[in-house]
Amino acid sequence: MSQNQSQNQSQKTPIVTLSGVQKYYGDYHALRGISAEIGQGEFFSLLGPSGCGKTTLLRAIAGFEDISEGHILLDGRDMEGVPPNRRPTNMVFQSYAIFPHMSVAENVGFGLRRSGKNAAEKRKAVGEALEMVGLGQFGARAAHALSGGQRQRVALARALIMKPKVLLLDEPLSALDKKMREVMQVELIRLQREVGITFILVTHDQEEALVMSDRIAVMFEGEIAQLDDPETLYRRPKSRRVAEFIGMMNFLPAQVSGEVAGRVDLDVKGLGRAELELAQCPSGARAGAAEVGVRPESLTLLYEGQSAEGGREASGTVREVVYYGDMTYYDILLDGAPAPVRVSMRNMPGRRVLDFGARARLAWDPRAMVLFC
Repeated sequence: MSQNQSQNQSQKTPIVTLSGVQKYYGDYHALRGISAEIGQGEFFSLLGPSGCGKTTLLRAIAGFEDISEGHILLDGRDMEGVPPNRRPTNMVFQSYAIFPHMSVAENVGFGLRRSGKNAAEKRKAVGEALEMVGLGQFGARAAHALSGGQRQRVALARALIMKPKVLLLDEPLSALDKKMREVMQVELIRLQREVGITFILVTHDQEEALVMSDRIAVMFEGEIAQLDDPETLYRRPKSRRVAEFIGMMNFLPAQVSGEVAGRVDLDVKGLGRAELELAQCPSGARAGAAEVGVRPESLTLLYEGQSAEGGREASGTVREVVYYGDMTYYDILLDGAPAPVRVSMRNMPGRRVLDFGARARLAWDPRAMVLFC
């Protein structure tokens, strides 16, 4: 999703409002003043390492955890004292919680037992929910005979049949293998667009969050470190900690000379002199020692006969080569740099793979850099 589309999402009427949410477990401070608004129809992700508070926050929204301070509003209504079954939410758990002794249809329709619908209405609702997740012909199948991906779809159908305003997803793809995870990521995106309700996903997988989300809240130690659309998070992280967590980033020592007319002048070890816009300096641009972050795909190997735009070229020695088929990753020790940088190159027809120990030339672009003072 583009940045403009993501901004439009966040400007919609919020379906979830978090205001100063705190959670203590005795002396342990699990959530530290979380505030955010999540728009109607938004695919929103809580991303962070284990123990950062993301699942605690999701469970608090669902009503399975009481908060110590602050407010959680769902569709404009304060949820203080409202039990989980009275909230306009439903949750898909990491374990899926499928009943193995029931059929697929019985699992999906389980929540309708006390809905007041007659048998025909329940059958119709179950059929529609199964069609929605691509399991229209699986209603009579025994739940224990399903694959992991099929169980995940059953869990989704069981949650969606209750027509929640917010669907909460607690690492729902973590039990699947890599290929099935990728398939289900696309399926979840499609499903969310079709049903048009708000999805809130908890994940520790950075790639999963980047692929699926309109916006992502990166959490560390019970706090939101940055809340942005995926492209902004990746290209303009506000701190080194966020930069390190979202994908791979190289860090090179730099010496900042100062700022003139909205541009920051600096010298980067291994690369040379650069000028950055203030927007590339999230923590300011104080004169003195600093670090520059640059992604592996923003450094480009130059082959014989090629030259760098604007003369921005650096030289070094290949210290490691990792071949992935479609991509090759190089660790290159630039002349004058203290440690190797990672460079990613797509394996195009006719493009040779460099050997360990080979000399290499790199092109670089200051627009792809971020300065951390």
